[in-house]
Amino acid sequence: MSAGKLDPARAALVVIDVQEAFRKAVPGFDDVARAAATLVRGARAVGIPTIVTEQYPKGLGHTVAEVAETLPAEASPIEKVCFSAPDAEGFDLGGRDQALVCGVEAHVCVNQTVLDLLDRGVEVHVALDAVGSRFERDKAIGLEKVERAGAVITSVETALFELVGRAGTDEFKEIQRVILDYAPNPA
Repeated sequence: MSAGKLDPARAALVVIDVQEAFRKAVPGFDDVARAAATLVRGARAVGIPTIVTEQYPKGLGHTVAEVAETLPAEASPIEKVCFSAPDAEGFDLGGRDQALVCGVEAHVCVNQTVLDLLDRGVEVHVALDAVGSRFERDKAIGLEKVERAGAVITSVETALFELVGRAGTDEFKEIQRVILDYAPNPA
């Protein structure tokens, strides 16, 4: 089966290392954090699980408040020192075979996470407007590499509307509210 639309019965949201230490290092970090928080709110609206990781939180701090405040209670961050989230103790998609991935850095932890998920047979979608790196060229390289490997490059809004699937439902109304609150900078 080729990669297609995100399906709420199959998908999980994976939020990679949106931590305080990256705020000063990653250009556009506030936009990435806002986009990640939007994805978390949308995931809650359509009932898909959220997995959050923190790279070496003792040194890099915890998940930023704007994302942490949107997390469901059961989404306790997974601490890791490995770059690939699937290699971290406690990482589990709960039987889901699609992953919507966002976070930092696109060419390191996001890249290695996506490549390992693909190797494990997971269909991966990466939200372009919800990933960042310290340097734009590294972000571009990371995204190009995962796309060549088979990941689908998407956007926050595209992903959320795929997950909700139709208008006229309570979930759709909530996604509309989430999208209206999300105002990305033009790319």
